[in-house]
Amino acid sequence: MYSPFAISETNKGQITIDEPFTEIHIGDLYFCQEQRLVCIGEQIIKLTAKEFDIFALLITHPKRVFTYELIMELVWNEDYSPYSRKAVNNHVSNLRRKLKTTSDSPDYIKSIVSVGYKFEAP
Repeated sequence: MYSPFAISETNKGQITIDEPFTEIHIGDLYFCQEQRLVCIGEQIIKLTAKEFDIFALLITHPKRVFTYELIMELVWNEDYSPYSRKAVNNHVSNLRRKLKTTSDSPDYIKSIVSVGYKFEAP
């Protein structure tokens, strides 16, 4: 599995992280994978673990469409079931609501009808 950063051990047995943070800036939106941080302007957006994982998946692969099944597999590490689409929809709905800090805030997560979701910068 892909690791967003490399971890190595020094001669003294201490662990050091050699890679910089995975940071994305799009307008007022700031995302940092390693800090599990999302901000819009100066406002920190508080996300649940699953909401963050879904957002991380989408924002690090902009414009790629992720099916409900693939989101379940990658975020939940579970096979798709009849209840999976509802779980994904609920988390994405909450995520969208949290990212919409003002009425003119862009919609970063686009629905692909009957397929899934993608991240799209305004």
